[in-house]
Amino acid sequence: QAQLVESGGGLVQAGDSLRLSCAASGRTFSSYVMGWFRQAPGKEREFVAAISRRGTVTDYIDSVKGRFTISRDNAKNTVYLQMNSLKPEDTAVYYCAAATRVVVTTTAEEYLYWGQGTQVTVSS
Repeated sequence: QAQLVESGGGLVQAGDSLRLSCAASGRTFSSYVMGWFRQAPGKEREFVAAISRRGTVTDYIDSVKGRFTISRDNAKNTVYLQMNSLKPEDTAVYYCAAATRVVVTTTAEEYLYWGQGTQVTVSS
């Protein structure tokens, strides 16, 4: 079982950058596909980005392509989300999640373990 802890959220202005981190416990981090999701007030949770077990394959929601980058360091049991050119519509609670999948997935129901979330607020 994996325990996930996010960090790095905060209040920034439009155009700024943030890097979120998600530290995982356990010895099997490299066996998980890792994803980032977000949920804004009054909205459904949505997929943001995912990365394969070795970090060779990534996927993004269209609205963040070219601005966000997901990466992972299996030696540190950590997945990152580098967020550049932030926009007010990126404001949300961001969650990292782990899936016992062979391939990258964008479906939240396929992720077994979730962190507690970190707030990202982008002011205009």
